Amino acid sequence: MDNKDTPQRLTGHGSEWRDAGLTAEQAQTATSWVEAHVDKRSMLTNKDRVEDVRDIMWQLEKDGEILVHRVRDEHQPKMVKTLYGWDKKIPTTQLWHHKSCGQCGNIPGYPTSLLWLMNKMEIKYLDETDQTSCTAWNYHGSGIGNVESLAAVFLRNFHQAYVSARAQGLPDGYFYPLVHCGTSFGNYKEIRGYLLQSAELRERVTKILGKLDRLVDGKLLIPEEVVHYSEWLHVMRNDIHNHQEVDCSNIRSTIHPACHVYKMVPEDAIYDDSILEGNRVAVSTGLMEALGTQVIDYSTWYDCCGFGFRHIISEREFTRSFAIDRKVRVAVEEANADVMIGHDTGCITTLDKNQWIGKADGKDVELPIIADCQFAALVCGAHPYKIVQLHWHASPVEALMDKLGIDWKTAKTEFEAYLKEVEAGNQENLYDPRLMVTSGPGFKKIANAS
Repeated sequence: MDNKDTPQRLTGHGSEWRDAGLTAEQAQTATSWVEAHVDKRSMLTNKDRVEDVRDIMWQLEKDGEILVHRVRDEHQPKMVKTLYGWDKKIPTTQLWHHKSCGQCGNIPGYPTSLLWLMNKMEIKYLDETDQTSCTAWNYHGSGIGNVESLAAVFLRNFHQAYVSARAQGLPDGYFYPLVHCGTSFGNYKEIRGYLLQSAELRERVTKILGKLDRLVDGKLLIPEEVVHYSEWLHVMRNDIHNHQEVDCSNIRSTIHPACHVYKMVPEDAIYDDSILEGNRVAVSTGLMEALGTQVIDYSTWYDCCGFGFRHIISEREFTRSFAIDRKVRVAVEEANADVMIGHDTGCITTLDKNQWIGKADGKDVELPIIADCQFAALVCGAHPYKIVQLHWHASPVEALMDKLGIDWKTAKTEFEAYLKEVEAGNQENLYDPRLMVTSGPGFKKIANAS
């Protein structure tokens, strides 16, 4: 500010930002309104019926403008119901893993737990290197990105999923993309809607994809369904339960539903009347119920984790205080939770790695924060450090493992010995590394083993 007598206040949101100036009583009234009105899914359904963009998609394909990458019978799909009762196909095998930059960088046990579960269940999949970040963090966090660039990245990645099986001598469309990150999931669904509704955007992006040789017969390739890994866990929850080795009946679990998973394009989110009476998004909750945990509700279930993209960049102390006081503390004090389960990269990172700030301020609160696939792998017998990689988490997890009856001290000793083996060059792989490179430098054609 120009006035040297006025302390500078950096909000990071520009000069248009203004403090609402609410009194404590007014702030509580606003909070109470939210808690009262979003307890049911009425906030999402009590509005004019939204359009199912898949209707537009089928017409555009019929008109010869696009090609749809279908979920076919060979993907062994399972049908679920979304918010408005629409059908959604979830492929269960022949999956192409669309990895998460945040998971691989901050929570490596997240993707390894998912791959481990698929190995255990003998699911066919491809985990290759020829993919990119969705770039949505840049878009939401800084505003530098734009819809055209997001659409180009989306279509480029999903085209790669479509053609990736060629390296094994298999037909196009053999693998179907499974998106790991909730941010990518929400972004891709939103961008798919824009593409289907805007002829101008399709025309501009077609030129970009043409230069990249990422068209199919001169047409944009659009996926029939955009599928998140938590949806795969949901439809496979009973199969996962059949591999369960650890009793979870004494575990009190809470769920943090991710904004990008069920608030963005909410009509595509899965709901099930048998799961919390259909008043919460079904993913994660359904899995934790199938594994036998006690799923405990809490008053701030609807709240964001505090990450918020812009918040974590420009208002980091807001993110930290919100994560602790509106999410973690409430789950501990209201629900007496043993664990909080999430299904998105940014949420897990925020809720897990900011708990130290409470301790620094003399307000200790501790709660293990892990992804649904990590918990599932853990209770199905995965090694807590080699696979689930709980040592990467900032929140303490030992009490949770004690309550599950997992000997983490022995597991830690085993892991330390394993690290020495890795250092000596004796590496283990969850996945055949030859399958990771399907094009470009280093590619070697792999014969179809089947």
